[in-house]
Amino acid sequence: MQLDHGTGWCRGVRHCPSPNFNQRPDGEISLLVIHNISLPPGQFGTGKVQAFFQNCLPCDEHPFFQQIADLRVSAHFLVERDGAITQFVSCQDRAWHAGVSCFGDRQSCNDFSLGIELEGTDDAPYSEAQYDSLIRLCQLLQQAYPAITPERVCGHSDIAPGRKTDPGPAFDWQRLRAASIVA
Repeated sequence: MQLDHGTGWCRGVRHCPSPNFNQRPDGEISLLVIHNISLPPGQFGTGKVQAFFQNCLPCDEHPFFQQIADLRVSAHFLVERDGAITQFVSCQDRAWHAGVSCFGDRQSCNDFSLGIELEGTDDAPYSEAQYDSLIRLCQLLQQAYPAITPERVCGHSDIAPGRKTDPGPAFDWQRLRAASIVA
């Protein structure tokens, strides 16, 4: 896996471009946000996350899909249960993953962050393959964007407390700390 600094796309991962992005206001990348997602909720390996991020979710297949049909969201990356990594948005662009958010005294975290979705739920353990891929991806991104220091790797719950809970209590932050990714 290698980041092409000219395009912001990683080589060695699947590309599944999302239309849900726009230009960063100032180009700064200094925060890494870890999320979780599963579609339908609690189900893995369905391919529906990819469809959701591409605005192609088949709303008639599950009642939950009707609730989220009008949302336009994305993340830069998804790490599936088997460790496969998919990139949806160039790192140079602003993906729509954080929503109403704040890190320190700065609002609108999408402006200066990269978002990584883990296929999972707050309370189901993540897989070994996911942790292995997540660690490699985080190390690559921190090397490419030195402003993403260990203190600037957080969960969605950290930047949107009371609104979001992911990646949840099942996520092993200590494992990322041991890899020197998180302070």
